[in-house]
Amino acid sequence: MSVDALERDVMRKVRWRLLPFLVVCYLLALIDRGNVGMASLQMTEDLGLTKAQFGFGASLFFISYFLIEVPSNMALERFGARRWIARIMITWGIVSAGTALVKGATSFYVLRLILGAAEAGFFPGIVLYLTWWLPPAYRGRVLAMFAVGIPIASFISSPISGALLTLDGTLGLRGWQWLFLIEGLPATILGFVCLWWLTDKPDDAHWLSEAERGWLVNAVQAGNVRKGDQGASKWALLRTPQFWALTLACCGASASGSVVGVWQPQFLKSFGLSDFQTGLVNAVPYGVATLAMVAWGYSSDRKGERRWHTAIPLLLIALSASLISFSGSLVQVVVLLTGSLVGAYCFKGPFWSLVSGWLNPREAAVGIAAINATSNLIGGAIMVNLYGWVYEGTGSYSLALAPLAVLAVCSALSILVAARIAANRNHDAAGATA
Repeated sequence: MSVDALERDVMRKVRWRLLPFLVVCYLLALIDRGNVGMASLQMTEDLGLTKAQFGFGASLFFISYFLIEVPSNMALERFGARRWIARIMITWGIVSAGTALVKGATSFYVLRLILGAAEAGFFPGIVLYLTWWLPPAYRGRVLAMFAVGIPIASFISSPISGALLTLDGTLGLRGWQWLFLIEGLPATILGFVCLWWLTDKPDDAHWLSEAERGWLVNAVQAGNVRKGDQGASKWALLRTPQFWALTLACCGASASGSVVGVWQPQFLKSFGLSDFQTGLVNAVPYGVATLAMVAWGYSSDRKGERRWHTAIPLLLIALSASLISFSGSLVQVVVLLTGSLVGAYCFKGPFWSLVSGWLNPREAAVGIAAINATSNLIGGAIMVNLYGWVYEGTGSYSLALAPLAVLAVCSALSILVAARIAANRNHDAAGATA
């Protein structure tokens, strides 16, 4: 068998073995993280929560997520992906289902904190896990295909959640309680499946032949080699301007996904839609984003370009969030919310490919988790709260998106500058070697 044929066979087997299962797992994670947005259509009134209280409670997820993210990724590296991903899924499913038991603001706050801690490390853990299996040339498209679980989760869950809200009163439970119960438990079940289905590293992949395992191990190791940095501390990365530039870049996309995910259902319902209609319309932006992010990831890999494929989605977020203040109809608002989400999700494949290419293997566990955790804290916790505060002060869902536009512009500039500095450094290093 030729080397090219061997490569095609190995990568086909790896993709089909890992991606469908991981996408389903991530889909469940996002449903359980974001279904609070649809639940809010009923639960805020039941629990007597103001907009600011709901925003604060929703954002607490990101606080504990931030605190636990890096330790969680280090634990995954130590104990293996199979065991640690299973632990994450089992615990977050139980906690998400338990949100059906909240009685007021305090219990809502506590459960959101626990949910963030339970899920912490899942996304960066999967990104790290995939870098153990993917040569660099495949990372953009595969990471985009994995991240496609994000918009698919809301595309699927929005109408389902809207339908679950109609179970209101069944067996004495409110619709939002049924929502949390029915959408939470599948994650726990699938967590146990992880123990059987996942393989920690290519060396252990008995579903590959010896020749296939050898090619994959060598290809991944060759792609991860960087001279001169193997002795550096994995924590030294956190002191570099590059790390903070990458984190700021990630903040814009994180904020867009988090803010729109939490607040979009209430925004859409303000046009006079029913709960079920809101669920259907809420799914539209995510359906478009699903198709766009896969195509964008393939484009990035095909052209071998990461910088502009990362920056352009951030500029789309800024443009959409800016124009929404001038939109008065439901159709215009849905189009612009779609633009914001397309930007947030098209960003992910090229960005995480760029990050994995810039980090050496020693830095990866800490670096990927720290970037994701910090951007979730700023883009999720702070921006979700800021949206609620601006809405409380202005009464306008549209104006509350203005801070998102500013952050997205800063994020785009950050990635462009960081990429330029990295390119210049590589050029200088190549010249010195020559």
